[in-house]
Amino acid sequence: MAEVALRTESLSRRFGGLAAVSDVSIACERGEVHAVIGPNGAGKSTLINMLSGDLAPSDGRVFVRGTDVTALPPERISRLGVGRSYQKTNVFLSFTVFENCRLAAQARLPSSMRFFRRAERYLEVNRAAERAIALAGLEGKAGLPVAALSHGEQRQVEIAMTLATAPTILLLDEPLAGMGAEESARIVELLKTLAVDHAILLVEHDMDAVFAVARRLTVMANGRVIGSGSPEEVRANPVVQGAYLGTPDPVRGAGA
Repeated sequence: MAEVALRTESLSRRFGGLAAVSDVSIACERGEVHAVIGPNGAGKSTLINMLSGDLAPSDGRVFVRGTDVTALPPERISRLGVGRSYQKTNVFLSFTVFENCRLAAQARLPSSMRFFRRAERYLEVNRAAERAIALAGLEGKAGLPVAALSHGEQRQVEIAMTLATAPTILLLDEPLAGMGAEESARIVELLKTLAVDHAILLVEHDMDAVFAVARRLTVMANGRVIGSGSPEEVRANPVVQGAYLGTPDPVRGAGA
């Protein structure tokens, strides 16, 4: 039986009178990509912010490998093996690829505030950075400043930084945003490789990429889950078709 690495129970978040996320229960297993899709304003980013601890839920619970992490701050959740990327690329452009990854790996030291030793002397940190660079498919680019890379490669650097923290769960918020077809295809292949040893929860708008890489999909609209299942089940779901294509929802009726 596959390990459920991440799950939620009736997760909700309200902003005043607005329910951005309502009663969302999902599970993500190790060895799979679980994609969360939906139109703008569906609540996807709010959901992933609650999973990472960046935003406290109003109701419900979040579990990481069976441990309730609902009330934990982001750094505690991260140390339990949860890594995440953001919609906007979050890297140090003037630093090299290796320096970015080394900084991320250094965050896993018992104390990262060590000012009197050169960073190069932390061999374990350096090896973690090198492994992350290789795993992210950036071999040969470790010494380049990130500013010299393409947009797609910069997104790979952000994924590499996440990998340098040795996560078992990856929360990826629109990693293909702004990419061309060739770059998107490269990231899709990277995600397939990473899914072998990780649980990946992917928020993404690129439907071709989603259906190419995800084993399970959860579809959100107006803060609620309107469909969940395999790609084939989601494609055939009339409620999902109505939300995306404007066809009548058989539960609510045309014009609802």
